[in-house]
Amino acid sequence: MTNLRSLPQRPVRECAEQEFGANPIKTRDTDNYQKEYVQAFVEKWDSLIDWDARAESEGQFFIDMLRARGKHKVLDVATGTGFHSVQLVKAGFDVTSADGNAEMLSKAFENARRHSFILKTVHADWRWLNRDIHGKFDAIICLGNSFTHLFDERDRRKALAEFYSALKHDGILILDQRNYDAILDIGFDSKHKFYYCGTDVVAEPEHIDDGLARFRYSFPDGSTFNLNMFPLRRAEARRLMKEVGFQRIKTYGDFLETFEEHDPDFLIHVAEKTYYAAT
Repeated sequence: MTNLRSLPQRPVRECAEQEFGANPIKTRDTDNYQKEYVQAFVEKWDSLIDWDARAESEGQFFIDMLRARGKHKVLDVATGTGFHSVQLVKAGFDVTSADGNAEMLSKAFENARRHSFILKTVHADWRWLNRDIHGKFDAIICLGNSFTHLFDERDRRKALAEFYSALKHDGILILDQRNYDAILDIGFDSKHKFYYCGTDVVAEPEHIDDGLARFRYSFPDGSTFNLNMFPLRRAEARRLMKEVGFQRIKTYGDFLETFEEHDPDFLIHVAEKTYYAAT
């Protein structure tokens, strides 16, 4: 593995405020996420997740999924503040942690050190992933609804193609997303049982249409932050994964294999690269 850095050497914008322009609901640009994950928001992110509650709610799902398929070398492309990277390292996996936001990656490194681990980190944009990360992986995980930061279909297609290329011939991609079908079709009604488990933080949509899910995050100290996401439907995500080459895709709802379409808060896609000949 080359081009690995122990800690992202990027300037941190400690005093920066989020930037969405004069009309925030018109900001539908993939690259704007860099202006959304400012340091003040990143520092509060773990209170939204609540590491202990999240670990309890999802259990061994991802660890079991990887072990059952004999995967060991894992690329976490949406490391965030490091929750899943740390869980996998702790479980004995060989993990490389990547993120497109330097503030998040620095926080992940700091969190891992508190758990007595040193992460192998790479600051990388998914659309050019193989430019910055070399070698092949048994598995790639893209978790935390991160994939829906990509607003353009060409960006989503390019990122998935980069993931596909970075996998070994029998590699798997595990990618999750909010259940935007439910949000668009019947409205937002999250149980907050999984993923965002912090009890003192409110995460809810401020605006929803077919091209934008703008979420507001309200913290106990009165501070609020927003994220603009693309409301990617389940069928569209699966179509794109198949079109870039993934052979089999299994979708879980809130970690369950069987579920009603609009029930889960989150969907988890497990896509296999292995080619299966027709019988």
